[in-house]
Amino acid sequence: MNKPTQPPLDGSIEVAKAALAHSAFEWQRSERIDSLNLTMEHYLHRVTGAAHYHLASDNDENVFLVGFRTVPTDSKGVAHILEHTALCGSEKYPVRDPFFMMIRRSLNTFMNAFTSSDWTAYPFASKNRKDFNNLLEVYLDAAFFSRLDELDFAQEGHRLEFAKLDDPTTELQYKGVVYNEMKGAMSSTNSVLWQALSKHLFPTTTYHYNSGGEPEDIPSLSYEELTDFYRTHYHPSNAVFMTFGNIPAHKHQERFETLALNRFNALDKKIEILDEVRYSKPIRVDESFAAEYQEAPQGHVVLAWLLGKSSNIEELFKAELLTAVLMDNSGSPLLAALETSELGASPSPMCGLEDSNREMSFMAGLEGCAAGTTEAVEALVIETLEAIVEKGIDQEHILAALHQLELSHREIAGDSYPYGLQLILAGLSSAMHRGDPIELMNIDPVLEKLRAEVLNPDFIPDLIQSLLLDNKHRLTLTLTPDFELAEHKEAAEREKLSAIKESLSQEQIEAIVKRSMALEARQSAEDDPSILPKVSKEDVPETLSEPRPNVRQLASGDTLTYYGQGTNGLAYQQVVFALPKLPQNLIEILPLYTSCVTELGVGERDYAQTQAWQAQICGGINCFSSIKSHQDDEQVVQGTLTFSSKCLRANNQALSELLAETIDGVRFDEEQRIAELIEQITTRKLSSITGSGHSLAMSAASSGYSPIAHMNHQTSGLAGLIKLKNIRDQLKTPVERAALLARLGICIP
Repeated sequence: MNKPTQPPLDGSIEVAKAALAHSAFEWQRSERIDSLNLTMEHYLHRVTGAAHYHLASDNDENVFLVGFRTVPTDSKGVAHILEHTALCGSEKYPVRDPFFMMIRRSLNTFMNAFTSSDWTAYPFASKNRKDFNNLLEVYLDAAFFSRLDELDFAQEGHRLEFAKLDDPTTELQYKGVVYNEMKGAMSSTNSVLWQALSKHLFPTTTYHYNSGGEPEDIPSLSYEELTDFYRTHYHPSNAVFMTFGNIPAHKHQERFETLALNRFNALDKKIEILDEVRYSKPIRVDESFAAEYQEAPQGHVVLAWLLGKSSNIEELFKAELLTAVLMDNSGSPLLAALETSELGASPSPMCGLEDSNREMSFMAGLEGCAAGTTEAVEALVIETLEAIVEKGIDQEHILAALHQLELSHREIAGDSYPYGLQLILAGLSSAMHRGDPIELMNIDPVLEKLRAEVLNPDFIPDLIQSLLLDNKHRLTLTLTPDFELAEHKEAAEREKLSAIKESLSQEQIEAIVKRSMALEARQSAEDDPSILPKVSKEDVPETLSEPRPNVRQLASGDTLTYYGQGTNGLAYQQVVFALPKLPQNLIEILPLYTSCVTELGVGERDYAQTQAWQAQICGGINCFSSIKSHQDDEQVVQGTLTFSSKCLRANNQALSELLAETIDGVRFDEEQRIAELIEQITTRKLSSITGSGHSLAMSAASSGYSPIAHMNHQTSGLAGLIKLKNIRDQLKTPVERAALLARLGICIP
């Protein structure tokens, strides 16, 4: 049970009271969360109203994050460009790239910056107290006292530049880090699909716009607009501070005040997002995306509904439970209908619940749709939902979905992030939307309420009826390929630049050349790193503390290795096999094997029954291979095959049995299921080509250097894509299908 507590104490009660009495922050509440072994504390800055959430833990990896509500009112990319430009030097540290320079002067375990659709955050983590304090100075100065040099804006955002910097007779071009980044990002079909859904699902609020910036709109952002946005949005009154670790909250607050906050008064403007204006009836919209090849149907048809507020934990959990019931696995009714439909190649990558915005949205649809299928896809989704309302749904399936919901909220996910940062990010969106992130950490009360509510057989049908079928704010988006769109956009940009060049006065030409030369000189100038703080050799610990494994020899002769670790009530298991030397025909299908093996039936169960079985016990099973060069010789190859899963602690034994049965009894006789899976995999791989051209080219270029590089090109590179398409096409003949099934069966460990 999580209980409210008194203000946290650091040392004696008298010391704690004195710290609170003289603090620039006022304590609001604290709550002990035993399952996470921490106390979450909430404070408000007395002058500006800045919020501070501290996750007090005995962990020595301290984490800091400052976030700002950034609410664009257009698609010029102001929030994204500001994130980049703010990191190009500050009042106290006027160097061109203090963050990159600090990487070499720091013992950090994480440094980065994020731009979401409605917030921007700057987090870091370190296990070294001196290093943490150094980074805190740099981050606070960058966030609150960025110099925002106009040349940095030109470099990071956008600028006009001649192809040859000092030659106005050459072609005029758009340049800029964010401009080029977003041209690449918006060449991805999934990015276009997401932006089209957001634009029409949110007709009046900030989510209507592309917060990263539309390439066509970015060049119209002025430097003055950037600085005005900074003054209002990067203000303490609009900020949320979040910290984790064993540094007491009042110690952080003393430094926040000294380094930044004492120079600010309260902002007379409240940055917020209002409720979306709801549609009076469902709408249909057609959009297009730039396609490069005409092979198979590439259209998308997606239905999207606007739901309730993500900061309301009960609304959030009900929406998540409904999504799990409908779409958690191939045994879920709506996902099963989409996977087996011949109207498209596979379920849309947008399927599911989007809960990071202020108001949530639910989406379902298909990709790989032919022209003219919109009404049929819409009918498929609606009729599937209506059938569930009419006939009800099996109680075991609902309980399995509730089990998945508990698993997802108990797991502190994000392997590449420090544990404390994972916790912070779990509550960040709620804090930004002025919700209660402490409530999100305390999931037991709302889970108990849901457990009681799902006993009513009408609970899920009633949710479907109220949240989806009776919800008039529904969008049906049809996204169709346009094989000339990319060329038209490039031609329009060339014409626009040509017109701009023709209209330039001599003075404007000279200004462009002067700025280009100044920027080149600035980029090549050497900064003085000595003005930045650093750690010295004496600050580096001589030893590292790492978890110690417990090793046990089993009667079978296998080795069991386990670690004791606080996991919020979860258990994790992996079964690892050393890969033997495989012939080429098996290496080629190894990625297919790892993708399909956990999606098939096991023993007497078919794939749908197996998916339901998994959902009752664990969070699904993942299979992956890891093949690497030997550390002493890149020409020597070694690899492993791993089956991995997680479960609630009470299901640990059941998970072991599930993994054992899956490995020993997976079925390769479900021909239609394998064909559907390979179709889905192929569709996703082909749709990702545009956004991953650079990595595919690198894979091809390096394929002759080592066996691993060659294998990567043959399995996941361009050569692998060609083979994958061939396999998909060959599955249409019974002989080839039987041959593939036989090859997959041989891969079993």
